[in-house]
Amino acid sequence: MDFDLSQPDRALQQRAREFAEAQLFPNEMAIEEHGHLPQPILATIHRQVLAAGFNAINHAREHGGQGLSLFQQMLVNEQFGKATGGIWGAAWQPAIPLKDGTAAQRERYLLPSCRGERFYCFAITEEGAGSDPRRVRTTATRRDGRWVLSGEKWFVTHGDVADFMIVHALADGDPEKPTLFLLDKTMPGIRVKRTPKFMHNYISEHPEFTFENVELGDEAVLGPVGGGLELTKDWFVEARLKIAAHCVGAAIRAAEIANAYAGERIQFGRAIRDFQAIEFMLADMAVEIMAAKSMLYRVAWDLTQSGDRKRAHAMASVVKLHASEMAGRVIDKALQILGGRGYMRENPVERLYRDIRVDRIWEGTSEIQRAVIGGQIRKRGLGLYTGWVGGAA
Repeated sequence: MDFDLSQPDRALQQRAREFAEAQLFPNEMAIEEHGHLPQPILATIHRQVLAAGFNAINHAREHGGQGLSLFQQMLVNEQFGKATGGIWGAAWQPAIPLKDGTAAQRERYLLPSCRGERFYCFAITEEGAGSDPRRVRTTATRRDGRWVLSGEKWFVTHGDVADFMIVHALADGDPEKPTLFLLDKTMPGIRVKRTPKFMHNYISEHPEFTFENVELGDEAVLGPVGGGLELTKDWFVEARLKIAAHCVGAAIRAAEIANAYAGERIQFGRAIRDFQAIEFMLADMAVEIMAAKSMLYRVAWDLTQSGDRKRAHAMASVVKLHASEMAGRVIDKALQILGGRGYMRENPVERLYRDIRVDRIWEGTSEIQRAVIGGQIRKRGLGLYTGWVGGAA
């Protein structure tokens, strides 16, 4: 059993690390200063993304993407996740359900998105529907051969910079017919209700939108009518794996900063790493990262090989749950080692501390992941998780 990365994968990992350090890290503080990433800086990073070939790593080359496997995407996202303020979002990865659109939809939305000419936001969450998309109340009612979309969406990440939206709604108000719709953001009836401020500063905003009798043709339906939940699940799987990779990267950066500081900081005549209290924290951090990284790499490799949709959903929940909670523990210890310096906003660990908290909430809370995992155990048996590749017991 060979656990070594191939030479191409090792080179990809190194390129991603160098890109993050050269293009992302230097611009992190601009987000803190402005509350978002100013457009001139964002435009510069976009040009660098294209030049480096990190645009649309999650889409096929035939659609203008880089055609990276799920495992290779994980290698890139791990390195990008070391950056604060969600600045990794500047290396855009268009929503995976766009590949399931019609030829006309791919031409209008997917291809220009892969080229960086268009940007999307995914509108799912509502006041009464968060981790459970079945509670969505936004409706698209059929009238005179058209769809009329009405409702409200919360926490629409990148909603301020996106020019089109993917909206999860109920066709004819039927909970059994969740459906995705593609909307140009400038369409009549779409309005930003408000733009809340959050714990973290982020590359872009998370506005709330209202939809008031937005008229759409059949060409706006993404995938089959009633097929929205499965497409949304596909998006959740990819997003959860990406979050897990970001969390591992964030934990590694925080641990490296804390480890370096512990060797340099002298108290009571010696480096603080020589005190067992600090040494044990560093040891625990290393073990946590090693375990999460092993899980992440195994799951990403397994899913790259299997292509099993249901298995992907089951495994994405496990790795997202573990990696997000691990990162919270590791970064908390890193901040403790740094002391007052770790509490300063200019320190990456302080920013990571705020950034990483949402990873236990968005794209499915930790509690929802546990519910998914428990349901999979009931349906498919414990061996799915306690076994090895293929879920054998």
